[in-house]
Amino acid sequence: MKHPQIVAAIFDMDGLLLDSERMALSCWHDAARELGHEIDPAVPLGMVGMHSSKTLAYLREQLGDDFPCEHLRERTHEIYLTRSEAGIALRPGVLALFDWLEAHDIRKAVATSTRRSIAEHHLHKAQLWHRIEFAVCGDEVSQPKPAPEIYQKAITQLGVSAAQCVVFEDSNFGVQAGHSAGCRVIMVPDLRDPLEHVKALGIEIVSSLDAAQTLLNSEIKA
Repeated sequence: MKHPQIVAAIFDMDGLLLDSERMALSCWHDAARELGHEIDPAVPLGMVGMHSSKTLAYLREQLGDDFPCEHLRERTHEIYLTRSEAGIALRPGVLALFDWLEAHDIRKAVATSTRRSIAEHHLHKAQLWHRIEFAVCGDEVSQPKPAPEIYQKAITQLGVSAAQCVVFEDSNFGVQAGHSAGCRVIMVPDLRDPLEHVKALGIEIVSSLDAAQTLLNSEIKA
């Protein structure tokens, strides 16, 4: 399939640029143990890519109304902030892909479900903030992923068409958002495999950001 020429790349952050999802999962389990509970690993895994506004309802659905869901969420957030203060490791291939995009004059932005204060902190610590034009964050949209609003805002701010943008995502929610916004989407799964209805969208799925770079490079050379 021949794609339009890409002029901008829009990145998710957690699990795609930063290896933050694994740390987040451990925070959920540690917070639960502090409260005297063990939770099924599938419960926090189900929140990968989920906007924070939806997590409380999800937890109550999964754990029941008698479980201290609000307290669990608050304590998890506290543990996460403490552990992330020193910075979070990059996912493999991030810097090489950024170098490649810059060498080909392809612009870069971030569209993350994480609130701005945390996203900016993480991106500054990771030495990525100065390499992107801007970020659109989860507390700046009314309809979070899988709705397309966050990507639509990024596209508008870039001043280009959706067809000229490639979205890099690791989560099923994010893939749906980028696809609904009309962008080309390259999925790099991290903790969760693509769901069947996501595969049915016809998006490209690669094993790593290095593989994504190889894919784009082959198209430029073609």
